[in-house]
Amino acid sequence: MSMSDPVGDMLNRISTAVAAGHLSTSVPSSKLKTAIARILQEEGYIDAFDVIQGDESYSTLQLNIRYIGERRKRRPIITGIKRVSRPGRRVYTPKRKIPRVLSGLGIAIVSTPKGVMTGRRARRLGVGGEVLCHVW
Repeated sequence: MSMSDPVGDMLNRISTAVAAGHLSTSVPSSKLKTAIARILQEEGYIDAFDVIQGDESYSTLQLNIRYIGERRKRRPIITGIKRVSRPGRRVYTPKRKIPRVLSGLGIAIVSTPKGVMTGRRARRLGVGGEVLCHVW
C-alpha cells in the first residue's frame, strides 16, 4: 500500500520519537526527506542523519535526535513540528510573505525552484515556494 503523505509521516515519526524520549528514529528515505533532514541538522534540531542502504530499491533515513542536559533532566531541542502544506491542501507563498515561525525562534522549511531551504534563506535569495513545515 502506498503512503499518501510521506513527509507528514516523517514529521510524525520525529515528533513521536521526541515525545517518547528516543535517541533516534528511522524513516523510509527519499531526496526530499534527505533535504529536510539536512536542514534540520544545519539548524541544530538533530545531531546527525545517515542514509542506510537496504535492498536494491529500498533505503532508510536514520535520524539522531538532539537533546540538552543529562539523562534524567534532558529536554529535546525540537519542541514542536507542524506540517503546513499537505497533499489535500498545498500552501504556496510569495517571497514577501514567507512566514516567520515564533518571531524568528523557529524555522519554516520551504521547497523553492532553487531547492529545499529555510524560510530565512529563501527571503534572502528572493524566492517563494511551497511551505512544507514549521519547526520550533
